[in-house]
Amino acid sequence: MIIDTWGALSYKPAFEAAAQGRSSQLPGPLGSSWLPDSDRRRIAAYTVLAAYDSNQAATLLDEDSDDRREYGDASLVVDQTLSHLLGETQQIVVNDGGQDAVAQNHEALLRDWAQAEHLRMRMQHAERTAVLLGDTVYLLAWSRAKGRPVLRTFDPGFYFPVLSDGALDADAYPDRVHLAWEVPADPGTGRKGTLRRVTYELAPIEGGGRRLYPWSRQPSAITCYLTDAEWDLDQVDKAGDIDALSPARARFRSNADGEVLNRLDLQLDFIPLVHVPNTVNGAEHYGQSSLLSVAQLLDDLAAADTDSQRASATTGSPIIGLSGARLPVDRRTGNPLPVEVEPGMVWPLGDNGQLSTVDTSTQLAELRAYVGALRDRLSVVARLPASVLGTVSPSEIPSGYALQLSFGPLDAMVRSMRLAREAKYPLLLKMVQRLYQLGGVLPPGDNPRATIAFGAYLPTDQATALDLAARGVQAGVLSLETAVRLLVEAGFPIKDATLEVERLRRSSATAA
Repeated sequence: MIIDTWGALSYKPAFEAAAQGRSSQLPGPLGSSWLPDSDRRRIAAYTVLAAYDSNQAATLLDEDSDDRREYGDASLVVDQTLSHLLGETQQIVVNDGGQDAVAQNHEALLRDWAQAEHLRMRMQHAERTAVLLGDTVYLLAWSRAKGRPVLRTFDPGFYFPVLSDGALDADAYPDRVHLAWEVPADPGTGRKGTLRRVTYELAPIEGGGRRLYPWSRQPSAITCYLTDAEWDLDQVDKAGDIDALSPARARFRSNADGEVLNRLDLQLDFIPLVHVPNTVNGAEHYGQSSLLSVAQLLDDLAAADTDSQRASATTGSPIIGLSGARLPVDRRTGNPLPVEVEPGMVWPLGDNGQLSTVDTSTQLAELRAYVGALRDRLSVVARLPASVLGTVSPSEIPSGYALQLSFGPLDAMVRSMRLAREAKYPLLLKMVQRLYQLGGVLPPGDNPRATIAFGAYLPTDQATALDLAARGVQAGVLSLETAVRLLVEAGFPIKDATLEVERLRRSSATAA
């Protein structure tokens, strides 16, 4: 027995076979020689979780799954968790909304960058991947053509950090990271299947030199090297994993400027990649999917839905037994013809003839009650109230206070998930500012702290929040910035808190 982040899936034979490197029906590179043994369980887990999301988990069962019913419960859990994690808004804030000129300049630049790079849309995609699989990856690069950092998101199944001793503290950062994936062969063009590997590595500057970076006060002897290469799959060393591929058999790619990407010096002292775990990870490095704790519940729900569908078929078209009836026969063979039940059909019965039906409505009612009980359990374990999952009518909620109490587990879960991201998005925005310095857009020097503030995710009493903010400002116990932030968290349509504060101050000055 292995107890780790993905141990909740150990009951699935397909997962266990793939995790141990044995033959399995799971797709992907799980049987490839380049995949490190330490990553097989993680990649197998990602594959299983993706199958749940696409209503294909039944294919991982040993039994016949052709008529297995899956009605999107896994996708519902992921989507509702994502919605509450991100909240109604995602807003870039610099220096906690400070008003100094430098902070305002950086905040405006970062918001323009976020709009140009469709940050909110990319966050939706990346964070959904994190909720579903447990991890997501952002990658930054400076684009000379666009004059700004460009942002990409990567599936965590392509992410292979080289971790010392197999683990890292939450604050540590790997010195070498691989992004790797297989490109299938194309019989039409005769192109072979290849393995592509993009490597970022922090190492001493060649020649033993030192460099003063625009964001540093002391020279550094470290830089980041980029290597982008591909290997024919039939030429990949059988004895080496992704971190030990032979460069002699590699074909190195080039960038848009014609530079060969073989240990290209990026002029950075950091790897421009941010790994975001779904949960607080500590020394585990990888996060945990929001589906792991409910995987068996989802299987039971699919089985109950399948049984319920079968029972409803026999209830709507009951099994009928006939005796003493004259049934049509085949004139050529003399055998009785199949009897079809249709509305208005009359069967003449003899003196002792009987017609009986098998009533399965009772069993159908029991199965539906069982499905309801499983969904209640799913709501409890996933920490998503029935009102969030849509399985309870608003009229059935006794009071607003009872509704607020039901959000307690959800509130705790969202706070924990946001805590896991508390250091990640400031790190991403710090890298964006440093790339702008490298491109000459921002001046050298220290950059203010920037982060992404997630909006409210629970129903709020806006009238009470407005009264609290107004009275707090009048009494001098709340600043105008804090009051506006309260209104934003309460769900008021304030797109830019800083701009709203400026408007209020101008309005107050005009009135005076």
